[in-house]
Amino acid sequence: MNTDRKALWAVRQSALPAVVRPCPDCSGTRHRPSGRIRVNANGKLLDVWLLLSCAACDRTSKVPVHERAHVSSLEPARLVAYENNDPAVVRELTMSASLAARNGYRLDWTGTWALETRTPLYALDDPAPLEVTVGFDLPAPIRVERLLMLGLGLSRTAVRRLVGDGRIRLPLALDAKAHRDFELTVHGPGSVDAAKHPKPLGTPTDLDHVELPRLAAGA
Repeated sequence: MNTDRKALWAVRQSALPAVVRPCPDCSGTRHRPSGRIRVNANGKLLDVWLLLSCAACDRTSKVPVHERAHVSSLEPARLVAYENNDPAVVRELTMSASLAARNGYRLDWTGTWALETRTPLYALDDPAPLEVTVGFDLPAPIRVERLLMLGLGLSRTAVRRLVGDGRIRLPLALDAKAHRDFELTVHGPGSVDAAKHPKPLGTPTDLDHVELPRLAAGA
C-alpha cells in the first residue's frame, strides 16, 4: 500500500534481561550478567562460559556456551571477543533464547525495554491510512496489544474495537508476542469496506465514543 503517512516505533533496550534459575548458595533465583566470559583451554579444546552473578548473594555461576570445542571450530574474531569480554558478545549471550533453552533457564524481560515513537503529528481520525513500522533493538517478547496501547495512547478496549472493526490491520494475532520487526496499518474512519459494516446514513458508529488521540513525537 502506498501512503505518505508513515510512522516508526522502536522498542529500545533499557536493560538486559535477568536470568532466572536457582542459586546453589541461597534462595535467590535471579541472576545478572557479570560482564565477563571465561575461556579455558585444554590443548586444542576450549570451554567457554558466560559468568553470572546472583542478585541476592552475588555468587558467581557459569553458563556453558561451548564445551570441549576444538579451537578451529571458532572464528578467530569470536575467540578474541570471548577472551576480551566484549560487551556486545556478553549482551548477545545474555539475551540468547537458544542458550537459555539449552541450559534450562528462562529470561525475565521485565523492565528491559521502552517504546519510542518518532512520528509526525498524525490524527488517527484522518481517512488516509497510516503505515507503522515497529522495530526491535532487542528480542524482548512483547504482546502486540500492549505495543498498540502504548504507541496509539489508547485503552485495551479501544484497541480491540479498532482491530475488530478492521481499522487496524496486523500481520499477527493481537494476543501474540512479537520480538522482531513487523508492520501494521491504521485505517481512518470510513476507509474500511462499508459492506462489512453497513450503517444507515446518519447512524453513529461503534467508534464514535472513542477519543482518538494524535500521535506526537516521543513515547
